[in-house]
Amino acid sequence: MKQHHRYITKPVHSYIVKLWQAIKHRGFISLFLVGISLSLVMTACSGVNVDKTGDTKATSVGDVKLTFVSYSVTKDAYEQIIPKFVDKWKKEHNQNLTFTQSYDGSGSQTLNVIDGLEADVVHLSLALDVEKLVEKGFIQPAWEKEAPNNAIVTQSVVAIATREGNPKNIKTWSDLARPGVSVITANPKTSGGARWNFLSLWGFATKTSNNESQALDFISKVYKNVPLQPKTAHNASELFFKQRQSDALLNYENEMILSKQKGEKFSYVVPDVNISIENPIAVVDKNVEQHATRKVAEAFVQYLYTPEVQREFAKIGFRPVDTAIAKQLSSDFPQIKTLLKVEDLGGWNSIGQKFFSEGAIFDKIQAQKSLS
Repeated sequence: MKQHHRYITKPVHSYIVKLWQAIKHRGFISLFLVGISLSLVMTACSGVNVDKTGDTKATSVGDVKLTFVSYSVTKDAYEQIIPKFVDKWKKEHNQNLTFTQSYDGSGSQTLNVIDGLEADVVHLSLALDVEKLVEKGFIQPAWEKEAPNNAIVTQSVVAIATREGNPKNIKTWSDLARPGVSVITANPKTSGGARWNFLSLWGFATKTSNNESQALDFISKVYKNVPLQPKTAHNASELFFKQRQSDALLNYENEMILSKQKGEKFSYVVPDVNISIENPIAVVDKNVEQHATRKVAEAFVQYLYTPEVQREFAKIGFRPVDTAIAKQLSSDFPQIKTLLKVEDLGGWNSIGQKFFSEGAIFDKIQAQKSLS
């Protein structure tokens, strides 16, 4: 971090010399004035922080603030986790810690940080979004080595929700392409969850047909059945559960589990050909240096990997990244027959260019849909 210079520069030195010479001619009064002038000069050089309004910042050394940015469906977990960390930090450091929190679609949050949302820590839906922050200079390369488990802090799979009793008899991915089946999934341009949904469909199609042309045809049929693509995964859940729209919803498994806990009446299935949804966390290097919050930011990230917190994530449906806890809770989650990884689909750089960049496969599917 840059430090404020406290050395006397040449212009200041010349000014002091001239003031000293004045003493020879003006006696005690001049000496008094020199003292005042020197005080003002040294204050100007002392590196006091001043905000844009010109007022000196008076942040107490006993207080620290952290800005935390995450994707929409993690909010319920962090409502339990953050207060516990605040208490822990107070006990261990005798500092009052305040969190500013923001939740939205992962893609939208990435743009928000780039546009000026001064996040100290980001928990995003996919590594591709973190890499965009690396490209813009907010996060240093090799960020995935700065936290346990390659910086993957939560994980899930994709599930299909249906109306209670499953009246349309939707059991697997192929059923979503049938005529007369209406599906809700969020928009991959703004939602990380929607990208995972898309990749699950693609992974299933390529595994079953081993032909990308057939895979494209299948996914195009599914998206013809998608009348709405809301901004976030959480918005998609609200449309399905609260507004009773569509026959099926594609979303994170953890969002299904949480909705059940909240009393929603519906059925859901976890297809046995699926993708491992891996959600990364990272300290935003550029911002923690400016805010002097690196110590607390890194401590918060490490805290999220503790057994206590991994259990909190599991309570609302995330599959634990802690292997011991995952083993203990294995009966709480359906087993997946074929669990694909991002690497099986070419890695994030290839995925981004192939599917989600301007004019790529998703845009072509959307264009065909608008013509039909």
